[in-house]
Amino acid sequence: MKQPLWIGGEYRAPSTYFELKNPYNLEVLAEIANAEQDDVHDAVTAAHQASPKMASMPAYQRAEILEKVAGYLAEEKEECARLISKEAAKPLKAARAEVERTIMTYKFASHEARRIHGETVPMDAAPGGEDRLAFTVREPLGVIAAITPFNFPMNLVAHKVGPALAAGNTLVLKPASQTPLSAYKIAEFFHRAGLPAGALNVITGSGSRIGDLLMEDERIKMITFTGSPGVGKYIRENSGLKRVTLELGSNSAVIVDEGINLDKVIPRIVIGAFSYQGQVCISIQRVFVHETIADTFIEQFINEVKKLKAGNPLDETTDISAMITRGDVGRTKEWVDEAVAGGANLRLGGHSSNGIFQPTVLVDVPLTEKVSCEEIFAPVVHINRYKTMEEAIELVNDSKYGLQAGIFTNDIHHGLQAAKRLEVGGVMINEIPTFRVDQMPYGGVKLSGMGREGVKYAVEEMTELKLISFKMDL
Repeated sequence: MKQPLWIGGEYRAPSTYFELKNPYNLEVLAEIANAEQDDVHDAVTAAHQASPKMASMPAYQRAEILEKVAGYLAEEKEECARLISKEAAKPLKAARAEVERTIMTYKFASHEARRIHGETVPMDAAPGGEDRLAFTVREPLGVIAAITPFNFPMNLVAHKVGPALAAGNTLVLKPASQTPLSAYKIAEFFHRAGLPAGALNVITGSGSRIGDLLMEDERIKMITFTGSPGVGKYIRENSGLKRVTLELGSNSAVIVDEGINLDKVIPRIVIGAFSYQGQVCISIQRVFVHETIADTFIEQFINEVKKLKAGNPLDETTDISAMITRGDVGRTKEWVDEAVAGGANLRLGGHSSNGIFQPTVLVDVPLTEKVSCEEIFAPVVHINRYKTMEEAIELVNDSKYGLQAGIFTNDIHHGLQAAKRLEVGGVMINEIPTFRVDQMPYGGVKLSGMGREGVKYAVEEMTELKLISFKMDL
């Protein structure tokens, strides 16, 4: 199978292709188009030419297109889940959950398309503002470049495409090279739903090359990127006056206070740490447990992790499968070995087989080790002890990242203390930091990024506020 580019409402054959392999068994899935400079230019041109039509399209029509896409996804959700599972090595039950979330994201986008609005401004609140009627409206920015990662190849695409189209923008979408088929599938759905040609273009190939071309093109008004801090920083520094939103990952932490029901909490933390092999931006990487319950917590936690089944992502019972590349497996092994050499206690895992890194639990890890202070993006978690809530909060904040954090506690004062002092974009009280529903604001501070996703909040990022003032006493 050869997958061409999607530009201007039609497929375009490129001059070259690259092989796409299943991360689990390394089977060749397809040959994927490799976009050249002219292809990128033409994709931006198509989006630019479609921009006036999208900007003038009535809100209800944009909403209906998004509703249709949600419907197509619902009709073909099993096929879509299997597509995700093959190209991302995501366990099938997790892929199915992603498709269900993607359906909801497009439904939320449809709802938001119908309620984009401004507000009246009381001009006479200031001297000189008498006899004036003023109000604001929100207008689309124009062409938006969206760059998406491999780990949620349908839903994170939806979090950029959905709000952009809801607001009347057009897009050039660059999906991750490992998971392009999901993005092309979504483009087919939008074409079938009646989206104007050129409103959504999908280009694949070298991320750095395509990214540079998108940053240089003045017709692009915004870049929305999910990926690594290094690339995000580069985009921010080289995009001129373009609007930029960045979601750059984390090393998310959870605090476990004394007195909680471990039987209820531990299974949730295991899910938060090991879902999709830990390749989730808000995956739990650091667990800080009160010293009075630490030993009990560790034993119960390890017993729960041992229940996870590793294997083929298309197996209905698989919990853990291959990491996205064999190189990531090697990097993970190096970081774990370094931590053990530095004094960490390896209690479970620490090895791999056929691209699957076994669920790994480290205890009492020096916080200067990479497995603690960097984003490991792997099925590895460390458990450390703390004495006071003040210390626990300081341990969580001792990070260059700040996406989401969680705390389990029966003490309302501890919960509110954490909510106020944790330096993150979202605090989950009595929930794992890996929790996300698709209408909530989502984004981070520090090296975790800037701007917010969540459909309503992304629409605000993707529109321009205009003031209109009318003097009534001429």
